[in-house]
Amino acid sequence: MGTLVGHVAPGFGFLVIGLWHLLNHIKLHVQNPKSYHSLPWFPSTKIRYLELFLIMVGCTMSIAMELVIGPDRHQPFDIDGTIPPNHLHNFEHSFISMTFLVYAAFAILLDKFVPKVQYELTQLLGGFAFGQQLLLFHLHSADHMGVEGQYHMLLQILILVSFITTFMSIGYSKSFIVGFIRSISIFFQGLWLMVMGFMLWTPSLIPKGCFLNLEEGHHVVGCHGDEALERAKSLVNIQFSWYLIWVTIFAMSLYLAMHKIYEGRIEYQPLTKYDQDIEAQNKAIKLDESKSFLSMEKAFAPVEMEGSVTSFR
Repeated sequence: MGTLVGHVAPGFGFLVIGLWHLLNHIKLHVQNPKSYHSLPWFPSTKIRYLELFLIMVGCTMSIAMELVIGPDRHQPFDIDGTIPPNHLHNFEHSFISMTFLVYAAFAILLDKFVPKVQYELTQLLGGFAFGQQLLLFHLHSADHMGVEGQYHMLLQILILVSFITTFMSIGYSKSFIVGFIRSISIFFQGLWLMVMGFMLWTPSLIPKGCFLNLEEGHHVVGCHGDEALERAKSLVNIQFSWYLIWVTIFAMSLYLAMHKIYEGRIEYQPLTKYDQDIEAQNKAIKLDESKSFLSMEKAFAPVEMEGSVTSFR
């Protein structure tokens, strides 16, 4: 990150994954409203783990861009083995990618070897990844002040929504709205990263009264005076609000369009392993409840009165 490509490339990845989740969540809910379960990832038709493979490839490329590719990044350490100040942000960005790489790798392993609890554990890993992302952006070593800081503050709000809804999906796996909001937040997160890349590193798009300045090896936006800075921050807020409106319109229109397409074509697909496990657990619970109820009936059954009456005689 810290460049146009460094924001646009990962932003495009988040945007594609968010859109993929949005389409699949809507389709799954429309076709199976009664048996809907929020999934952390969606298998594709030909390559089951295509989504997870793409995440792993994207994260690996991101780590390489931060630590290997680019000027002076082939040697991210000083001669004495310490990390120089101008490379701290590169390590922070790479750790975000590493966490998502771990998420995707374990999602595949859990699906292969522990299918009964894969969804809960995968959601947990996803929550940890978004938590790591939020933490590192909030405690960033780079001085995210001014215009760039305003963009990053709004980005943290989107990450926070992804973080909360991912953990909520563990306990509310049947809630469509939780999965729907999570997908929108990931999509919006990617869109906003791309917007940041273009707006912060394209000279013609820099707000009036501001300029690009080279600091600690990368360009940042500076402004001439407080008035120009406050105006630029306000423009960022307006821009975020504008995109929020359009993302909302897009998501709702997509839901209505897909509902119209799949209306009357409800497919009752065979139960997945997860659904079978849940159904077996529910049957076991009902059986235990019925047994306990019968034992209570026997325990509190009315005493035979004839014997009691004769004894008193």
